[in-house]
Amino acid sequence: MSDIIQLLPDAVANQIAAGEVIQRPASVVKELVENAVDAQATTINVLVVDAGRTSIQVIDNGKGMSETDARLSFERHATSKISKASDLFNLHTMGFRGEALASIAAVAQVELKTRTANDEIGTHLSIAGSKFVGQEAVSCPVGSNFSVENIFYNVPARRKFLKSNATELNNILAAFERIVLVYPQIHFTFHNNGTEMLNLRQGSTRQRIIEVFGKRLNQDLLPLQVETSICKITGFIGKPESARKKSAHQYFFVNQRYMKHPYFHKAVMMAFERLVPQGEQVPYFIYFEVNPEDIDVNIHPTKTEIKFENEQTIWQILTAAVKDTLGRFNDIPSIDFDTEGKPEIPVFDSNNLFSSSPDLHVNLQYNPFKQSSANVQGDIRQPKIPDNWEQLYGGAMEEEPPSDNIESNLFSTTGTTQDGTNNMEEKSPAHYQYKGRFIMTAVKSGLMIIDQYRAHVRILYEKYMTQMTNRNGSTQKTLFPELVSFSPSECVSLQAIMPELALLGFDLQSLGGGSYSLNGVPADLEGIDMVRLLHDMVTDATQTGISAHEKINSVLALQMARSAAIPYGQVLSNAEMESLVNELFTCQDVNHTPDGKTILSILKQTDIEALF
Repeated sequence: MSDIIQLLPDAVANQIAAGEVIQRPASVVKELVENAVDAQATTINVLVVDAGRTSIQVIDNGKGMSETDARLSFERHATSKISKASDLFNLHTMGFRGEALASIAAVAQVELKTRTANDEIGTHLSIAGSKFVGQEAVSCPVGSNFSVENIFYNVPARRKFLKSNATELNNILAAFERIVLVYPQIHFTFHNNGTEMLNLRQGSTRQRIIEVFGKRLNQDLLPLQVETSICKITGFIGKPESARKKSAHQYFFVNQRYMKHPYFHKAVMMAFERLVPQGEQVPYFIYFEVNPEDIDVNIHPTKTEIKFENEQTIWQILTAAVKDTLGRFNDIPSIDFDTEGKPEIPVFDSNNLFSSSPDLHVNLQYNPFKQSSANVQGDIRQPKIPDNWEQLYGGAMEEEPPSDNIESNLFSTTGTTQDGTNNMEEKSPAHYQYKGRFIMTAVKSGLMIIDQYRAHVRILYEKYMTQMTNRNGSTQKTLFPELVSFSPSECVSLQAIMPELALLGFDLQSLGGGSYSLNGVPADLEGIDMVRLLHDMVTDATQTGISAHEKINSVLALQMARSAAIPYGQVLSNAEMESLVNELFTCQDVNHTPDGKTILSILKQTDIEALF
């Protein structure tokens, strides 16, 4: 039998490794910026074209590389960060595997210009698909300039599965934000298609957070700090009133490295228990400093999963620190014992208890049940009952319908319900609201129970979808324009959905720097926080993807309907319930909300009778 096992060529092996390390353009930005940080750069510029599809350029003023190091840096497992296995447990750099540059060069066309401070001439390398195309001397500043073009040009299957430019750009910004939040002492800039999106000057951690996510977040941040022999925890947590259902900025960093840790996230949220509504999240930016020997970052190629040796202990420290911060910075007024200038309150004297008690006069002969002449001759007289009182109610008694003829009060409503009844379902005009949530009405087949909030969501959703389809949404101008600020990643999604927002009735005018003036809102929305609604709509568009026009309309219409629908607990009159039910049965789907939740259910007559 002939041998069948063989070594893979280096180009194939590099492409396989690149599949784990370089998943999308955001991975390239992450790896190159982390290398620039490790090179002790004080200024890092990132420039992308077409969300990284066409080119990604990262320029830094770090230490640079010599000619030999520049050539060797693109080999697999070539690194200056570690030299032996034990170094993995004493890491002080972002990278350590030596796979990033080799993986990038395997799936893209790369050019590198670099020079050290000791060299007068720099080095220019050109690599495509793991093959060196050329190398020459070049005049360039100290540092490194990486240019990555046509990512996945030799792996068309990977390139085909890239998302829209807006989605890929959001992923790049997310990876970029995770780095800039850790290094406020470094000056970062970010350009997309020649337009500057971020210019982050050197400053404090709080200033960096505000620069990235907007000044609106500044008033919601509470400082967090605790230091023990096991770990040091610093950062900021949001006030309870800053809680949001979606798009809460939540970041964990350990030894200046971003990480995902559901266990620690639960520790933070437990401290906010009973302080925020269920299902809502608060923002936090928490930085851990632990002994490098007590953690293991070599678990996953993305290095976002980190194992802690003292995980349970740190969990308890984190919970206590968050609770302490909430307690120290709460808004509950403390007791003031300063009595100067306060009104004087008399002191109780037990020795003089009855000195000034009032005199009480009681009529011991009074009996309210005793008949007296005063009841007749006084001001209070007994009402006289007319002899022919039955005639006063004669008409009402004649109009009362017989109990066995209740079917005469039923009428038909169109719609197809869950039990399969097609187009005709008889219902009573009288409704009953149960606990401010359900509308119950008698129908031919039994008892119909409707969730009033979900029913209104379905009604409003179809209304907003019709407005966008017919392009006839009406705008109500605001008396005073309101300022709305968005982060750079939110601005990307906002620009993509701006035409649909205009069709709904929003009038937004850009003021530059991620700020917008809200000059008009949809006419039918009252009592709704429009700023929060806009942020939720942008978040939904970002999370669900914004490639298809019809999908954008559906996402925006659903978010608008959820915000404007009748809330649970609102008491409705019978006329309001009647109108809601009639409008529901004119919808295309009376059974389910746009996101698939059940609107109504029918308890059949036979099931009701079986209960008795």
